[in-house]
Amino acid sequence: MNSVSATEQQGSQQSTEQKMQAMGRAARAAARLMARADTGVKNAALKAIAAELDKQRPQLAAANAQDMQNGRDNGLDAALLDRLELNDGRIDAMIEGLLQIAELPDPVGEVSDLKYRPSGIQLGKMRVPLGVVGIIYESRPNVTIDAASLCLKSGNATILRGGSEALHSNGAIAACITAGLKQVGLPEAAVQVVGTTDRAAVGALISMPEYVDVIVPRGGKGLIERISREARVPVIKHLDGICHVYLDDRADTEKAFNIALNAKTHRYGVCNAMETLLVAEAVATEFLPRLAAAYAEKGVELRGCEKTRSILPQALPATEEDWGTEYLAPVLSIRVVADMDAAMEHIAQYSSGHTEAIVTEDYTRARRFMAEVDSSSVIVNASTRFADGFEYGLGAEIGISTDKIHARGPVGLEGLTSQKWIVFGDGQIRQ
Repeated sequence: MNSVSATEQQGSQQSTEQKMQAMGRAARAAARLMARADTGVKNAALKAIAAELDKQRPQLAAANAQDMQNGRDNGLDAALLDRLELNDGRIDAMIEGLLQIAELPDPVGEVSDLKYRPSGIQLGKMRVPLGVVGIIYESRPNVTIDAASLCLKSGNATILRGGSEALHSNGAIAACITAGLKQVGLPEAAVQVVGTTDRAAVGALISMPEYVDVIVPRGGKGLIERISREARVPVIKHLDGICHVYLDDRADTEKAFNIALNAKTHRYGVCNAMETLLVAEAVATEFLPRLAAAYAEKGVELRGCEKTRSILPQALPATEEDWGTEYLAPVLSIRVVADMDAAMEHIAQYSSGHTEAIVTEDYTRARRFMAEVDSSSVIVNASTRFADGFEYGLGAEIGISTDKIHARGPVGLEGLTSQKWIVFGDGQIRQ
């Protein structure tokens, strides 16, 4: 019995790997066609997909209802069920997102830095698609549309592997995408949604460098760590969002209060929420009591260093582990620091490289903070919650990158392209 089961399991795994190989080959062929697709055709595809989503609302609702029921049967918590739900408002948002991306400038084919060399050749750079983008994500079915639309507009083909809990919803959305592509004559394999819950599909997708050019994981830390560890394809990712706000001793009081409150309490379960508040010692007694009262009204638990607790005795003692924790919850670590140098030392030691902010009216300090803090977004006198593709004017984002090569920060259309050198000559030969 056991040997038969093992054989069947091996056969199933081989079948999944073969299917993924076939998807990879089809995506590679589609990528060549997408790279030369006209901007107008790509925009027409986005609008056709939007129209299909609107037309297929009953089918989307039925598929999502099946996923929601399966989720309840499998004990998904309320937060995950909320992320999974596709209601009319969220379908409207997907449609609006498609139409917005259709209006964005197309980065593909953009030529920059043209200049003549002494030899007479003219040299420049052209923006080109990455090729085939594999995207692995959890729960939210709207990610299927976000990812597909950004990859389409940037001239890439994509293979999407959503979470098993959204299998039917993703399938219904995929049908709308396929119909839209077909209407305008673009290859249907330009967007492929993996239709199996077999975990071997993920292993295969991240192990096909001959077909896949980059992997973008979107989900929990466990998923991203696994992808980063096992992938044989380059990965665009971030693991944690341990974001800091530093309140300088030359900060405006009202700006400091509003920014520190918004950065933590606007939304808790997002990667650009503040997790550690750093306060200059000279103004800690002035700033902290009022902030603590506001946090208490919002139900935020405070954990502080010894100096913090001397001002806020209600705060729990912060441990070494707290400084390196992404809470994604109404919990905040607070440290009183001597000055901006001490704040930057703390950030250098504990930051995940996502987003840091300083509140100060001192221009020189602000410039130093921007230059020396090594994170993908560095903000002066504004909330960390602005570190987002939509807020940065990218229309949408495929994810956040804390890597330093290729893409960094919110990754939009330009982040899904690369550049190649182009040379114009008139018969020149190398002497």
